[in-house]
Amino acid sequence: MNKEGLLYIIKEKLSERVQKFELLIAETRASNNDTKSSMGDKYETGREMLQQEINHLQRQLNEVFNQQALIQKIVPEPSFKVQNGALIKTNKGLFYVSVSIGEITFENQKIMTVSAESPLVKAMFGKKIAEKFEINNVHQTIENIW
Repeated sequence: MNKEGLLYIIKEKLSERVQKFELLIAETRASNNDTKSSMGDKYETGREMLQQEINHLQRQLNEVFNQQALIQKIVPEPSFKVQNGALIKTNKGLFYVSVSIGEITFENQKIMTVSAESPLVKAMFGKKIAEKFEINNVHQTIENIW
């Protein structure tokens, strides 16, 4: 399995998210400047709501920056146990331990990207091929690790 290509796709998706949040923040700031009127308190309330939205978007953008920093530390070397950077095949699916950005399709396979902090990864962390683990009363067997 080509983990370099998988990492590239994740980095691209994170870059797209950064651009999306930066655009949303810029648009929200612009609308904040456009809301000037003589309506007094309603104007101030509207400005405060827009500022709260900007703050919320900024927190989300910072989380994506944190994910980018984490993904930069991952090296696409082969793994022999479940650890950060490992691609794991279980009898239930493919999981890539990196950052949590959801399901991606790579080499015609659906791969769920999961954080090392997720309960799933914590349940299988350190395990090797053919070992079993359980999460939410679902038993899984590790079939392969790249």
